[in-house]
Amino acid sequence: MKNYKKVFVVDDDKIYHFILKNLLSKNEISICPCFCENGLDALEILKEKISTNNIPDVIMLDINMPIMDGWQFLEEYKKLKADFNLQMPIYLITSSNDVLDVNRAKVYENEISDYFLKPINEADICKIFLN
Repeated sequence: MKNYKKVFVVDDDKIYHFILKNLLSKNEISICPCFCENGLDALEILKEKISTNNIPDVIMLDINMPIMDGWQFLEEYKKLKADFNLQMPIYLITSSNDVLDVNRAKVYENEISDYFLKPINEADICKIFLN
C-alpha cells in the first residue's frame, strides 16, 4: 500500500466526491481528502500548505472545472514544482476521452502519473492507492 494520507481532490463534481468517498471506505483506504472545486482554490491551498511544510501526498485532478481548469492548474503547479522541488504524483481523473486531452496530458508527463476516465471504479482506486 502506498503511504498516501493527505490527498487533494480537485474536482467540481459533488457526485464524484461521494463516489470517491464510498470507494475509499469500501476498500478500507484511510486518507484525509481535501476537496477543492476548482484549480484556483486548490492552488491557493497548496501554496498555504507549502508555506507550512504540510503538502499533500497526491493530487487527483479533473480537467473541466470553472474558474481555473485542470490544464491551468498544471501550468501553475509546474512553476511551484520547480521552485519548491515538489514530487507529489498527480492523477488526472476526468470524463474527457477526447484524443486532444489525452495527447495534451502527455505534455505533462513529468507531472501526471496516470490518466483515468470517470466514472472512477474500484480497480482505479486500487491502482492509485494500493499498487
